[in-house]
Amino acid sequence: MSIQYKNKSIALTNTALTTVLTISTSAVAIVKSCYFSNASTGTILCNASLYDSSGTTDYEFFRDNVLSSSVVNATVQGLNLEAGDAIKAQAATGNELTVVCNYALINRENENG
Repeated sequence: MSIQYKNKSIALTNTALTTVLTISTSAVAIVKSCYFSNASTGTILCNASLYDSSGTTDYEFFRDNVLSSSVVNATVQGLNLEAGDAIKAQAATGNELTVVCNYALINRENENG
């Protein structure tokens, strides 16, 4: 088993629900934080969803207005992702927000048995 500490970032270039992070089917992850950064001059409604691969369903876990020139953590208590799960994000306005996720990826590459 190995643990890798990683960051994944993406710019939300449109208003579609966009996959930010997908966990390999041979790993799990503990998400420490998932920040929405709004560099624009206006408030923008944002949401984040957990894609549960076992049920092939999206579950919204965050919805809030992100004020201009500010950052909001969508995962204040952290989030556990199982193999194949993903985090998706969406903003009401395109080309204004960046999403950054910090997580620990735990895989079984070097495990015996």
